[in-house]
Amino acid sequence: MSVLTSEAVVLRSWPVNEADLIVSFFTRDYGRVKGVAKSALKSRKRFGGALEPMTVARAWFAERPRQELVRLDQLEILSSPLSAPIDHARMAVLSFFAEVLDEALPERDPQETVFRLLLAVLEQTTAVQSDFVQPWMPLTYFSLWMTRLMGLLPDIGHCTACGETLQADETSFNSLGDGLFCALHRNENSSSLSADSWQLAQRMLRAPASAFGGEPWPRRRGQDLRRFTLQALERHLERKLRSAEALGRLAG
Repeated sequence: MSVLTSEAVVLRSWPVNEADLIVSFFTRDYGRVKGVAKSALKSRKRFGGALEPMTVARAWFAERPRQELVRLDQLEILSSPLSAPIDHARMAVLSFFAEVLDEALPERDPQETVFRLLLAVLEQTTAVQSDFVQPWMPLTYFSLWMTRLMGLLPDIGHCTACGETLQADETSFNSLGDGLFCALHRNENSSSLSADSWQLAQRMLRAPASAFGGEPWPRRRGQDLRRFTLQALERHLERKLRSAEALGRLAG
């Protein structure tokens, strides 16, 4: 049995037996891993609040021969979303991060770029709330970049159908195919992507999440861009995301 350690982010947990929890956590070095936290429901001493979703921690776990689940021995909290007040919008955004990663990432496949993306958007999501620091920006950034990193985002500067350069005021997307389309290849199932959102997407693909933290982000900003990326993610996952429904009720 080998004992491993890595920086990790807790995605979700669910009970098994009377006192144990199965925990899905995303590690920097080993990818997404599932493990058993023994007696986690009986004693909080070993894990404390570290099993809350989107907690960043140092994880120690043991691989067991011929067993799919590791033994999760310890989580040392590095940062927690519960360290500051969390409103309904932020909770819904954090749930969205967790659900997308838990559904999209293969097990035991290191994804360093995705891990760095997650840390960046978590920092922005849990920042002190103000007129400028809102959860809609990190949600938009995460959705766009996850769509790209999963290979679901063709060049957004050109029409997916014909390859022609897109015009800011004539760009559309639909639920049947990846990428963006020009006015000529717009169909009855298409939705328009505003010029502001199209230009925003191009900026986000060139700059870190922190570059957008000082901009005002009302709920409606980038709403059509989030709808575009959500369609691509759900089409790839072949299921509706429950957290996206919660976000929809918040008009995000």
